[in-house]
Amino acid sequence: MDRKVLVIEDATDTLTSLLDLIESQGFQAIGAKNGLIGLQLANEQLPDLIISDINMPEMNGYEVLEALRQNTKTARIPFIFLSGEESNASRRLGLELGAADYLTKPVINKQLMDAIAVQLQKQCISH
Repeated sequence: MDRKVLVIEDATDTLTSLLDLIESQGFQAIGAKNGLIGLQLANEQLPDLIISDINMPEMNGYEVLEALRQNTKTARIPFIFLSGEESNASRRLGLELGAADYLTKPVINKQLMDAIAVQLQKQCISH
């Protein structure tokens, strides 16, 4: 069974390269170009992991994470922020809201894939 990874990213080039990277590692990659679409896809697809940018139009990554955590269907899906926001305050807020990890752009492919592997492994252990 393919593990599903949802990527929420408003920059089209970044979204495409992330989806390509994730698919090249054997995962089913789902893309959303903003937080509202991402939230809808998370509820429909119930991915094994979500990676999200923070600064997006309409609904930012923090708002997406808060909405996911309030829904029993999506509350336990591991969530990784991948953002250009490098401040400690941004990182702290993301983790306080329930993100499993917080990576900054530009990210090294291996670093991202390692973070994905760690979260999926934790998810398997907790089930």
